[in-house]
Amino acid sequence: MHILVVGLNYRTAPVEIREQFTLAAEQLPAALKELKETKSILECVVVSTCNRTEIYAVVDRIHMCNHYIRGFMEKWFGVSREQFTQHLYMYEHQKAIEHLFRVTCSLDSMVIGETQILGQVKDAFLLAQEEKSTGTLFNMLFKQAITLAKRAHSETAIGENPVSISYAAVELGKRIFGSFANKTVLIIGAGKMSELTAKHLHANGAEKILVTNRTHERAIELAHKFQGKAVLFEKLHEELEYVDIVISSTGSAEIVLTKEQVQKALLKRKARPLFMIDIAVPRDLDPGIGELRNVFLHDIDDLEAIVESNLSERSQEVSKIETMITEEHLVYEQWYKTLGVSPIIQALQHKSSLIHEETMDSLLNKIPDLDEREIKIIRKLTKSIVNQMLRDPILRVKEMAGERHADEALDMFTKIFALEEQIAEQKQAELEELQKSTQQKKDNESSVFVSLQGQPLLAGS
Repeated sequence: MHILVVGLNYRTAPVEIREQFTLAAEQLPAALKELKETKSILECVVVSTCNRTEIYAVVDRIHMCNHYIRGFMEKWFGVSREQFTQHLYMYEHQKAIEHLFRVTCSLDSMVIGETQILGQVKDAFLLAQEEKSTGTLFNMLFKQAITLAKRAHSETAIGENPVSISYAAVELGKRIFGSFANKTVLIIGAGKMSELTAKHLHANGAEKILVTNRTHERAIELAHKFQGKAVLFEKLHEELEYVDIVISSTGSAEIVLTKEQVQKALLKRKARPLFMIDIAVPRDLDPGIGELRNVFLHDIDDLEAIVESNLSERSQEVSKIETMITEEHLVYEQWYKTLGVSPIIQALQHKSSLIHEETMDSLLNKIPDLDEREIKIIRKLTKSIVNQMLRDPILRVKEMAGERHADEALDMFTKIFALEEQIAEQKQAELEELQKSTQQKKDNESSVFVSLQGQPLLAGS
């Protein structure tokens, strides 16, 4: 088995590419199901944020899986692979593990040290667990990555001196206007990013904050927190006549403000500049707005330079976290190596258990007058002897699994304890289970095909 990650992020793909690969929360279960059914994929987790879309997979062979995953992306997102292949990166096993650790610890984020990505990875993993698309390898790996990220934030200063995309948006506004005093700010959206933006604006002197959202109650709630005012979403374009700054961050899949709407509002502004920042992916603001006179439009990619200028102190903590990542990587690799020894340990325990039961049966036949209490004591003591005898061999075989010539050592261990028959039975049982699962999947696919036969074709089919 191999661990693989295929993805694109803010470094490899511009926002106009990334926005085509975003997955809404309600889409993820279906996407995970289809991905899990893709050839050669045994486990999978999908991490989708405004800055990255990454597919983590455990595969049975590495050679063709990059092709299969690109095929899934092409089909699911409706984008031809010629348009996105150049923006993809792929990491295998050790590099994939290290990449996940770096992502979860926010070392790979546009804003180093931000904590949002930790929650996003955790949510992605928990959903994958619920959808039964993870197994032994990812259950261990993602739990370890999440625990590591929590340690990184609690044991280092990586999260101090707050910086974020919302912070960068406010900083960009300050560079344009110098001060927010006497400026009217309109925030589109009432989610977490919008709340952080309102918080930074309020802390930097913005007194006139307007909030609009499709759900008006949420706009009222957010505006109230910062002594602002909620405006109806349907009246959004009308407010453009009065505001100085627009910061938009919604989860809309469509454009919220069009070029034509802004152009109409400009006629009433008398050449007053309008500063607009779009921190949503997909974008909320029509890119054509930036072509209008006296309008200064920036999207999330424009904020990267500002973010970088606020990270010098956090960067000093990176080396500490990289050391932690290296240590955790070694821990996972050691655990991964012991997976191969699990069948041997199970076979040894199973064989010892059979011997113990046979010995107990023989003892009870020879001493039939034992009462229940005596039998219980004898069973417990003899079981203890067996477990103590097994303890050191099990420890030694685990150590062997991490050594240079592990295969030869494990083979010798198997022969010494004569475990060939037990291991063969285990493999046969696993094979039968796999064949049963494969046949069930084929039967399901056949039933779907049969149910579709005889159905009338849709117009245009």
